[in-house]
Amino acid sequence: MPVATVSALAPGTMKWVVVERERVLIANVDGAFYALRDACGHRQEPLSKGRLEGHVVECPLHFATFDVRTGKLLSGPVAEDVRTYAVQVKDDTVYVKRAPSP
Repeated sequence: MPVATVSALAPGTMKWVVVERERVLIANVDGAFYALRDACGHRQEPLSKGRLEGHVVECPLHFATFDVRTGKLLSGPVAEDVRTYAVQVKDDTVYVKRAPSP
């Protein structure tokens, strides 16, 4: 499913999109695109309202941090990782697979 254009999402930025009625965070880390569920597992706060530094996104509510490449919890008051999605870039379009990546 096409969700963004490469030219509209500069390196070091992120935005949320909707994939099958679920908010998904798209992040551009040095030209590589990643997609994960746009909700921290602690209070479901949108990660897209947080801060992206390198490959780490920080939840704006309680400052939990996650690796956008893997969805792995790095620190914070959360007990679970964030679901990730497969991303493909073709020409100037960023696509996210509807089913979560393994």
